[in-house]
Amino acid sequence: MSAAAVSLRPYLPADAPALADLFRAAIAELTGEDYDTEQQEAWAAKADDAEAFAARLAASLTLVALRGKEVAGFVSLKDNAHIDMLYVAPDAAGTGVAKALCDAAETLAKARGTRKLTVDASDTALGFFQKRGYEPQRRNMVPLADTWLANTAMTKTLGEDDAGPRH
Repeated sequence: MSAAAVSLRPYLPADAPALADLFRAAIAELTGEDYDTEQQEAWAAKADDAEAFAARLAASLTLVALRGKEVAGFVSLKDNAHIDMLYVAPDAAGTGVAKALCDAAETLAKARGTRKLTVDASDTALGFFQKRGYEPQRRNMVPLADTWLANTAMTKTLGEDDAGPRH
């Protein structure tokens, strides 16, 4: 993926297949140190039902990140208070896409009156969210298919300094 700047736009129903592919690729390529193959496959299978995955994206305020014309990631803000999904294409990891998406979700949540934003962070994403000021609340074990995944429920209180860009 090129070094183009990140731009954001609203989710469109036609995005669903590309975002499902990105979701699967991100899980397969970016979570290997924290989850075994069986766990990754169970997690990625959440995108196998195309209609359900598209409905989940549409039910939240979902933004798509682009680098040039390529889809580089997406974030879904559920009920203005919960980051339901934040995924980045493997070739865009570490390039600022996740930061741009999270900044946007936090700004939108705050603009809608949210004081506490939550996320259920995978082990892979835990450090990213902690660096942004999210505090771990509890560990969760989530059953998927015939396996279990762990994540951490995290909360961030949005303040005056959360509306602007971070460097």
